[in-house]
Amino acid sequence: MKVLVIGGGGREHALVWKISQSPRVAEIFCVPGNAGITGLAKCVDISGEDVDGLLAFALQEKIDLTVVGPEAPLTLGLVDAFEKAGLRVFGPSARAAAIEGSKVLAKDIMAKYGIPTARYAAFDTAPAAEEYIRQLGAPCVVKADGLAAGKGVIVAATEQEAVDAVRLIMSQRAFGSAGDMVVIEECLVGEEVSILAFTDGETVIPMLPAQDHKQIYDGDRGPNTGGMGAYAPAPVCTPELYNFALEKILAPTVKGMASEGRSYRGVLYAGLMVTADGPKVLEYNARFGDPEAQPVLMLLETDLVEIMEAIIDRRLADIEIKWKKGAAVCVVLASGGYPGSYRKGDVISGLGQETAGVMVFHAGTALRDGTVVTSGGRVLGVTALGDDIPSAINQAYAGVRNISFEGMSYRKDIGQKALRKL
Repeated sequence: MKVLVIGGGGREHALVWKISQSPRVAEIFCVPGNAGITGLAKCVDISGEDVDGLLAFALQEKIDLTVVGPEAPLTLGLVDAFEKAGLRVFGPSARAAAIEGSKVLAKDIMAKYGIPTARYAAFDTAPAAEEYIRQLGAPCVVKADGLAAGKGVIVAATEQEAVDAVRLIMSQRAFGSAGDMVVIEECLVGEEVSILAFTDGETVIPMLPAQDHKQIYDGDRGPNTGGMGAYAPAPVCTPELYNFALEKILAPTVKGMASEGRSYRGVLYAGLMVTADGPKVLEYNARFGDPEAQPVLMLLETDLVEIMEAIIDRRLADIEIKWKKGAAVCVVLASGGYPGSYRKGDVISGLGQETAGVMVFHAGTALRDGTVVTSGGRVLGVTALGDDIPSAINQAYAGVRNISFEGMSYRKDIGQKALRKL
């Protein structure tokens, strides 16, 4: 079969890599792809948000299965357009993907269906939001309603920081129309865990729990990024917490979405905070997380194409999903200055030296005269398998030491929370 993967980051490289292992797949295209993906798929220069262009390409190439990586094409209705044209496509519809596209909708769904989350209020004017901040007090969390590439959430330690965040989002329009509304919510304290699940709208099968590292600096300091590393399975997620997440969060969310006329098929990502009062939902994503997808897919044993086909056909209950033993760790190598302004075009040295069990997933890379260069903020995700988390950490950082480019930065503490738990 012919498969089309939409996106060009580390998550999409991991998806292409996993899909390429299916004996059913003869040819893979990736739009737009990156330098690392070119070894596994034909990369085509079409914007991931050009729904009409992507549809025309898929029809022309007679694509058998399309897999959508990032959130923007989902919220723009790519799945709806492909299905209307009779094409098989993996991912939620626009109405379902709105659970990520609108923080207000997500919070309202949680409130209506009794899904544990932080207390909140939503506002469409800055003065009203600022007044609520003074009532709520600090610390609190300010969120842009729409998509902001993982950077639209600001944890404010003081009331003034929260007010400044509202003005940044709503008045200065730092995230464009994503800031038409804001959510203000209480600040939850605890340890985060990401639980992704496969669902066909009825059956819900969680994946291995993972933990992302959002802040740019060691010790969870500095501004939020798209994610500086991840590992799985996360020991903070005990068997009891895992079952609670399935029974009280993931399954009720899918059922609630169906009741709202937003039937959900694809990957549902729940970002949870494990508080003293139990796990509470921080956010939903309507797709694989990045970088969580990298370690989770490294550990997936079952053919990913078989799972995706079962979800499209609403027969996920018939599939047994198996996982490898051990653990996987991903360390993201970023350009200097990220998540602010950063350089592009720096030559990357040391690629191709990976040992067994290590994959270097490309995120922000490009080819220039046959040489791999940086082209994004998050450049590479060095991902390693190990018998356990300590060995996977050692393997990943050994892989990191082989690679260099001008201004390269990375966190040195990926997985340390797991070591403290163990």
